[in-house]
Amino acid sequence: MGHESVEDYHWPPVASAQEMKDAKLPLAYRDRCASLLIPLNKCRHEFYYLPWKCTDERHAYEKCEYMEFQARVNALKKQKADAARAAAEAEAAAALSS
Repeated sequence: MGHESVEDYHWPPVASAQEMKDAKLPLAYRDRCASLLIPLNKCRHEFYYLPWKCTDERHAYEKCEYMEFQARVNALKKQKADAARAAAEAEAAAALSS
């Protein structure tokens, strides 16, 4: 069983700033996954944070956060590879010109 890649992941619709404000989400949690956190928090409050409740909502939110993390890791890897490639090209150009 393989893992879903960031490119294949179906991102949830982005919650609006007003929706996040109305849900009183802290600024640190206002990301692409906020639209999944809002119903999770409602469910948690409704069931008094019982650990065996809201498992589907929690799983969806945690998967979204993991995919968001993977997207940031991939972006950083790409940025480092681009910088290394640019440095190598600049070094090669400097060697040719001297």
